[in-house]
Amino acid sequence: MKIWLTSDNVAWDARRYRYPAEQMLFTLFPGERPEYPEAPIPKALHAEQNAAVLTLHRGEKLANMSALVLRDGRWHNGVARFPSDKLDEPEEQVYHTVSHALKQAFYKAGTALLGRELPWGSLTGVRPVKLPTRAMLAGKSPKQAEKELREDYHVSAPRAALAVECAQAALDVKKGLTRDGMALYIGIPFCPTRCAYCSFISADVRGSLALVEPYVDGLCREIELAGALLRERGVYISCAYMGGGTPTTLAAGQLHKILSAVENFLPMGRCAEFTVEAGRPDTITVDKLETLKSHGIRRISINPQTMEDQMLQAIGRSHTAGEIVEAMALAGEHFGGLVNMDLIAGLPADTLAGFGRTLEKVLDMEPANITVHTLALKKGSRLTEEGGELCGPEAVENMLETASARLRGAGYAPYYLYRQKYMSGSFENVGWARPGGVCAYNIVMMEELQSVLSLGAGGITKLVDPENRKIVRLGNPKYAKEYLEGWDKVAAAKRAAAGFQAELAARGK
Repeated sequence: MKIWLTSDNVAWDARRYRYPAEQMLFTLFPGERPEYPEAPIPKALHAEQNAAVLTLHRGEKLANMSALVLRDGRWHNGVARFPSDKLDEPEEQVYHTVSHALKQAFYKAGTALLGRELPWGSLTGVRPVKLPTRAMLAGKSPKQAEKELREDYHVSAPRAALAVECAQAALDVKKGLTRDGMALYIGIPFCPTRCAYCSFISADVRGSLALVEPYVDGLCREIELAGALLRERGVYISCAYMGGGTPTTLAAGQLHKILSAVENFLPMGRCAEFTVEAGRPDTITVDKLETLKSHGIRRISINPQTMEDQMLQAIGRSHTAGEIVEAMALAGEHFGGLVNMDLIAGLPADTLAGFGRTLEKVLDMEPANITVHTLALKKGSRLTEEGGELCGPEAVENMLETASARLRGAGYAPYYLYRQKYMSGSFENVGWARPGGVCAYNIVMMEELQSVLSLGAGGITKLVDPENRKIVRLGNPKYAKEYLEGWDKVAAAKRAAAGFQAELAARGK
C-alpha cells in the first residue's frame, strides 16, 4: 500500500510516524507492505487501488488527523481530533498524541472498508493488559478502565472485559513485588524435534548432541557469575521459570547439574515459585520428575497443543495423545495438579469439533493452568515457509469462545494474556487458572512488572524502571554455539543487570 504522510500547517518529522502507520496497516490488512512514494500525492488520487493519505492539520482549538484510505476501487475517510495545544507539549508527548490520533483515523477508515471491527480495535501492541493496569493504578475503577478500552481504542466489549480481569490479576501479583527482586528465566534451547509452528531459538537435539554438555557447563558458569553479582548487590530472585526449547530434553543428570548450580549460587531464599517447562511428553520420565522434585520444583508445564493424533503428526510431534495422558499421570504423582497445559486454536486442518474434543480431554486431566494460544504464523517456522490451508478468523473465534465458556464453567479464570504478530484473526493468547493456580512468573514477565534476568542462549534480560516506564534490554548471544563463544558479552550483561537493579532498589529507599 502506498502511504503519504503530510501536513498543511504543522512542522513535523513525517518519517517518524511511519512506524504507527505500519502497525495499523499490518493490523487492518495483513499481508500488505508499505511503500512511501517520493512523488507528490497524485491529483487523480482516487484512481489508486491501495493507498493511504494521512494528514495532520492544526486548527485554532482542535487538531485533526485524517486518513483517506483507498482499497480495491473503494475509499473511506477517518478522522481523529485532539486539542491543538497538545502540539505545544514536549516532543515525546507530541509523538504519542499524534501517533494515537493517526492510528484512530486509519482504523476508522480501514474498518469501514473491511465492513467489520477488529476484536482488539486499534490496539497494535502485544500487551493490551498494560492499559487497564495503568488506569487502575492511577485510581480508575475496573469499569472505567474497561470503558476507556472500548471508547478510546475501539476494543470489543468481551475483549475489554477480558483485559480488565487480567489487569486485576496483575495488580494482585504486583503487591508482592519489591525493588530488590528480579524474576529469573533460564533458557534451554533444545527440543526432541522442531514443531511446524515454532520459530523459537531452539535446535532439534538429534542434530546438536555435541553442544548439549558444553551448553550445560556454560550455563552453570553464567549461573555462578549471576549469583555472585546479585548477592553482592543485595538482589534476590522473586520467581523463576526454566523454558526453551524443552528443558526436559536434557538428561536427569544434566537437569540436576543446572538446578544444583541454581541452589548453590543464586539468591533463591525468597523465590515464591519455580516452574520448569516439561512441554513435550516424549521427554518426561520418572527420573527427570524425581530430579525436579528433589530440587524443590513444584510446578511444571506439559504442552500437548492438541489431543488429536493426526494433528500431532501434522505439526511435527513424535508422540501420541495417549502419551500425553501417561505423562500427566506421572506428573500428578509427583506434582499433584500444579501443572500447566498449552493448547493452540487454529492449527491447520483443525475443526471446532476437534478443538472441542481436545479441550474436554485436557479438562479431564484437571491441570491447574490451561493456556489457550491462537496460532501465530511466525517467520522462520516450517508452517509459514510451506504454507497450507489454515483456519479462518471465524473458525478461530468460535474455538476461543468455546474455550472461554467451557473453562469458566469448569472453574478457571483468565489471569494473563498477550498478543503476537501474524496471529490468526488478530486474537490473543490467554492463560486460565483455577483458584490458587496462578503462575506469577507469567504475569511478571508479560506485564513487565519487574526486571527479568535471563540466562542462557538467546536470553533477553529486561530491566524495568517502573517510574519512568523505561525498559532496557540486554541480549545474550542468540544460538548455543555463539553463546558458548561469547562469554565477555554474557558477563557484561549480568554485571549491568545486577547494577541496574541495585540502583533501582536504592532509589526507592
